Amino acid sequence: MTDRRPLLLVDAPSLYFRAYFGIPESAARAPDGSPVNAVRGFLDMLATLIRTRRPDRLVCALDYDWRPAWRVALLPSYKAHRVAPAGGEVVPDTLVPQVPLLLEVLAAIGIPAIGADGYEADDVLGTLATTQPGPVEVASGDRDLYQLIDDTTPVRLLYCGRGVAKLEDCDDAAVRAKYGVPAAGYADFAALRGDPSDGLPGVAGVGEKTAARLIERYGSLAGILAALDDPTSGFAPGLRTKLVAALDYLAVAPQVVRVALDVPLPALDTRLPTSPVDPDRLLTVAEKWNLASSCRRLVDALAAGA
Repeated sequence: MTDRRPLLLVDAPSLYFRAYFGIPESAARAPDGSPVNAVRGFLDMLATLIRTRRPDRLVCALDYDWRPAWRVALLPSYKAHRVAPAGGEVVPDTLVPQVPLLLEVLAAIGIPAIGADGYEADDVLGTLATTQPGPVEVASGDRDLYQLIDDTTPVRLLYCGRGVAKLEDCDDAAVRAKYGVPAAGYADFAALRGDPSDGLPGVAGVGEKTAARLIERYGSLAGILAALDDPTSGFAPGLRTKLVAALDYLAVAPQVVRVALDVPLPALDTRLPTSPVDPDRLLTVAEKWNLASSCRRLVDALAAGA
């Protein structure tokens, strides 16, 4: 273990979607009536994370491409059910204008929010988690990010599936306890099991328990595929048939599920500010959009963590 304070990596889309759906629009509006529930909720979640996790560095990751063409080329079903009729991602109309506002608040405070063309926020998080000095804590409600957990660095996942107030602080043992596989095997496990929320069909007839047993026995998807060619490997005939039928899918699924670790990113100053870098701009935005209370809580959290 280390006494060094962590780098906090925030999956911004994951959190602002949760904020949007978790706070009624009627409870958070600007003076002109515009809903600001996603912004207010996100800022409050960020303040809570800073206050409770005490990072000294922080980066918010963005989706510059929520459905990268290179993933779709490998697996056309990837997130296909989330494509709007006119193209692009299905996003609530009242959430769309809140994202630029949120980024304006973060810029006034001095918290970097970055993405990369052709990549999802997950890929930005993965690259930062593996290239920046540890310890690292990744805050997200995306289960795919279990694969980033590394007890050596260490990298932990603060899983926010039930919100920041009830986050699950996950290390490798937590993944093993929950799914029966090590964190390093989670991507292969997810490819086998499938994930309807991402349009991953998985292997027909292979559920979570069977996928975990396969990873436990053969170590990885590559090990499973190699064992298929070995008549002494011990596969039940029915299971072998299911895996053979899915060979085309299994040849591409791992590349789709695995988070990219080599995204080209700009040089970053990840140091957490102790006060807003542009207080006048922050005050103007806070007053215009009725965000004063949330901005104050975030600024107070920054000052308390200095």
